[in-house]
Amino acid sequence: MINQGLPRTVKRVIVPPIKCQGIKTKLVKFILSNISWNGKGRWIEPFLGSGVVLFNVQPERALLNDVNPHIIRLYQMIYDGNLSPEQVRSYLTAEGKMLLSKGGDYYYAVRERFNRTGDPLDFIFLNRSCFNGVMRFNSKGEFNVPFCRKRDRFRQAYVTKIVNQISQIHKIMQGKDWEFRAGDWREVLMDVDINDFVYLDPPYIGRHTDYYQQWSEDDAADLARIARNLPCGFALSMWKENKYRLNQHIASYWDGLIERTFTHFYHVGSTENLRNSMEEALLIKPGYETVLIETAKSDKPIQLAFALHEQAG
Repeated sequence: MINQGLPRTVKRVIVPPIKCQGIKTKLVKFILSNISWNGKGRWIEPFLGSGVVLFNVQPERALLNDVNPHIIRLYQMIYDGNLSPEQVRSYLTAEGKMLLSKGGDYYYAVRERFNRTGDPLDFIFLNRSCFNGVMRFNSKGEFNVPFCRKRDRFRQAYVTKIVNQISQIHKIMQGKDWEFRAGDWREVLMDVDINDFVYLDPPYIGRHTDYYQQWSEDDAADLARIARNLPCGFALSMWKENKYRLNQHIASYWDGLIERTFTHFYHVGSTENLRNSMEEALLIKPGYETVLIETAKSDKPIQLAFALHEQAG
């Protein structure tokens, strides 16, 4: 049985079947190795996004929310067993043949259909054949990302990859007590217990404001204020710096937290200036971080798997 607490060493990152800007696939090992949590409560994510952190933590109990109802509906259906890997394979194989035959015209026909019906299978199709893996909706809640221009997008190997990802997360979900919600993150943070741990991955100020709804400076300030008053541990992912600028929001609203940083390259983004080297910050409530100790023989710190103080429970 997998240890439900953190920190944890991840040998192979589990990749979710949907993509979005800011996806934490490359940061999962970093995140899970820097948080200390006893696993006795719920893992709570008010901003679920792709779900990549969740699927690698694999908590027994979780409260999961996103403002984007299409993400929640997809994962809820997989969790309930109402959307199977076999259904996804059959759908993508058939739709892939249509895309190969008709090209962009068919992509836009599916996009129009999805914006009418919200079909989760169409959501997968669009997410995996749109331009550069961007997930973007207009003010009416309509998916508006253009075609990636690859008519042969859904080759057999690619379909199998997506199906295997869905099969893997379905197995992870089995037997777990997970609650999915589509709504306001504020309501989620009102339903927190002392043994829970909250992982915050909000839209990044100045980067992902068109993800589903606008994310304002006021929203970001509210999040910082509410998070600081949580009775449980929490950690926040936030961009810190790129070659263009430093994120002043961190110093303004999140001072006093434990900061760990990780540099990586963004491949997902609508424009070139969103696809560059980025220093990411993981900001952790004191007492819920792994401890770093300098050794005499090396200038590289060693992470130790315990918190600075005894957590609740």
